[in-house]
Amino acid sequence: MNNSINDMFSKDLYKYLATNTLIEIKGGLTRPTFLKIWMVEVDRRIFARSWNKSERSWFTEFEKTGIGEIKYGEKIIRVKGVKIDPGNPINQKISNAYIKKYDQPENLKYAEGISKPEYFDYTMEFKPQDYV
Repeated sequence: MNNSINDMFSKDLYKYLATNTLIEIKGGLTRPTFLKIWMVEVDRRIFARSWNKSERSWFTEFEKTGIGEIKYGEKIIRVKGVKIDPGNPINQKISNAYIKKYDQPENLKYAEGISKPEYFDYTMEFKPQDYV
């Protein structure tokens, strides 16, 4: 695997993200099932935000353990999750990516919601687990 910052994941994952609105995620080591969520790519980096901001979620499991899995199609990859600082300027690019990707009439109000600054503190970046 090429671990340069510009190509951390395989091309098929980026293609999947570009052509699908949902991807599956599992945070930590103990959860038995995957959850379908929204995920976006910004500058070849992959991000997701927690919609519910709940105390027990994929997001909090990544905060606790730092690891989990992403499932796309039939492929499952192990990933690290790194919480993004709410003051990081990348947050606005992530918000723009959500609004651009999830612009379908039934999704737009949620995309606009998850793009507000109150969600910046619930943003996770994913990296391949073997990324150094």
